[in-house]
Amino acid sequence: MNDREAKERIEQLRKKLHYHNYRYYVLDDPIISDSEYDMMLKELKELEESYPQFYDENSPTVRVGGAPLNKFEKVEHKIPMLSLEDGFDDNDIREFDRKVKRFLKLPEDKKIAYSVEPKFDGLSIDLIYENGKLTVASTRGDGYVGENVTQNIKTIRNVPLVLPIDTPPMYLDVQGEVLLTKEEFERINQERLKNGLNVFANPRNAAAGSVRQLDPKETAKRNLIMIMYYIRQIEGYKRKILSQHDALEALKEMGFPTSSLNRLVVGIEEAIEYKKELEIKRETLPYELDGIVIKVDDFELQESLGATTKSPRWAIAFKFPAQQATTKIKDIEVNVGRTGILTPVAILEPVNIGGVVVSRASLHTMDEIEKKDIRIGDVVFVQRAGDVIPEVVKPVKDLRDGSEKKFVMPEKCPVCGSRVVKDGAYYRCSNINCPKVLKESIKHFVSRKAMNIDGFGDKLIEQLVDKGIVKNIADIYELDKETLMGLDRVGEKLAENLISSIQRSKGTTFAKFIYALGIRHVGEFVAKLLAERFKNLENLKKATKDELLAIDGIGEEIADSVVSFFSEPKNLQTIDKLLYYGIHFEDKTKEHSRIAGKSFVFTGTLSKPREYFKELIEERGGIVRNSVSKNLDYLVVGENPGSKLKKAKQNGVSVISEEELYRLLEG
Repeated sequence: MNDREAKERIEQLRKKLHYHNYRYYVLDDPIISDSEYDMMLKELKELEESYPQFYDENSPTVRVGGAPLNKFEKVEHKIPMLSLEDGFDDNDIREFDRKVKRFLKLPEDKKIAYSVEPKFDGLSIDLIYENGKLTVASTRGDGYVGENVTQNIKTIRNVPLVLPIDTPPMYLDVQGEVLLTKEEFERINQERLKNGLNVFANPRNAAAGSVRQLDPKETAKRNLIMIMYYIRQIEGYKRKILSQHDALEALKEMGFPTSSLNRLVVGIEEAIEYKKELEIKRETLPYELDGIVIKVDDFELQESLGATTKSPRWAIAFKFPAQQATTKIKDIEVNVGRTGILTPVAILEPVNIGGVVVSRASLHTMDEIEKKDIRIGDVVFVQRAGDVIPEVVKPVKDLRDGSEKKFVMPEKCPVCGSRVVKDGAYYRCSNINCPKVLKESIKHFVSRKAMNIDGFGDKLIEQLVDKGIVKNIADIYELDKETLMGLDRVGEKLAENLISSIQRSKGTTFAKFIYALGIRHVGEFVAKLLAERFKNLENLKKATKDELLAIDGIGEEIADSVVSFFSEPKNLQTIDKLLYYGIHFEDKTKEHSRIAGKSFVFTGTLSKPREYFKELIEERGGIVRNSVSKNLDYLVVGENPGSKLKKAKQNGVSVISEEELYRLLEG
């Protein structure tokens, strides 16, 4: 291959990879397999190494991160990144509407069109594109001068390095938010705990810390996402943009990720209603929202309103109730988990955080308690984020009066009295037959994401273990109606339902079974990786550490844990017993499912969390996407559907109800 041929091939591969990145990370609608993408990326890397003269700073290969920086350079914003005026209740929002009308000399009963958008709890970033190529990414800083974080932002997969359109604007300045999902936030904090590092207090701090890494390779390890919401300046675009709603559509046209929660309303009362809707919905979202932003939609009106020295007059940010509060630690208890790890838990004076009364909060590990210097009797900041267990962020040391006591990890297990041993950052009960370990293992085994056995509440599990009826998770399959009816509060009907649920659980997927075994460090995602790679139990039992490490997403700790689990005779006996009682894997049913290979998107409010339906669909070989396109098979519509319904109808997509989805799933 000569230089000319190499250059042509490199440019061709870059163009294809930029396009497929856009389809995968922005549209959520890939048209090639992961392996095809990986092969193209591998070829491009090899060509770039062989022909360094054709280096391009916006090549898809920069996603992995470049060389570390000594410091961040300062960037002066051409247009100041002003903060927004805050509102804390509905009256503040109505007063904002009145101010807008007074300034514009409009009648009080005039209904203004507003763009209502989610206020993300992340890090605000400004992106500049010249002729469709990303040239500068900078933080907000003080609003006038920020920091150049271009190399780090380029590692974020859903940020287009080159706009995937034929005629990009000559100059484009856009603003968006860098976020971490709740799941990724938890993963990062668990990893930091294992490495003896302080955990991040909230997803925003974690996102900011990730973007401000001097080594872009470290940023690339964290699965950051970015959502765009504002065009600050645009020159040379194919059409004029007249409103904020229009700008959000233009951002989508240009290949940027935007929020599906944006809504155009008429009148401030509609804005308040939508604010209430989002406040309810926020707990079910994969990322944190800390409020909404209400913007006058019409750009001419925005221009007339202008700005003060601090903030634009045409927008207000409404903050949801605080997800953090102060309270007092009354005591610290120790919980024993299913792997025998002792976890300290703060017993709190009950406090309302974001509408939920919290009386307990995780302290994670003894190391974490010592690093934060948390004591019994301390007044502390407590945080609750989505479905994440509440945690103690830090003590208020200025309020100490000398009566506070340092916590000491017990030398004996609080459940069985066995010796407690230190295991890295953790303390563990040395008794493998500790009753609490068995109870927690059963709780995990029967959970919905594992074997999905309905009816096994904490009280029932306690009785089964305390009475010696269940000594091992496999003993669940020996239970009969008479034994169950001999337990407190278990009548004939409940016993029959439990037996039916136990029988139903025998047909499961290989991935769910692996997850149900409770192997240390093996969550749902890793269980799926193991199931896909090894296909059956015999292969998995024989897996070597090297074979496990060859799987993308599995590191030393997980590999060691899996090898250790399957080398333990007691675990192998449990598995053999489970298979003897009829556990079998039904992964192949995907091939015969009516929905195998079919794609689904949800809109509106459903009777159960979307994650529930997502799991049902994926178990049967279906695919759940985030956005509507002409290639979508089904749009599932709940109450109060959003703009996806209109788009689905325009694209000829089948629109079905929740009831119709159930019928498809049963087929």
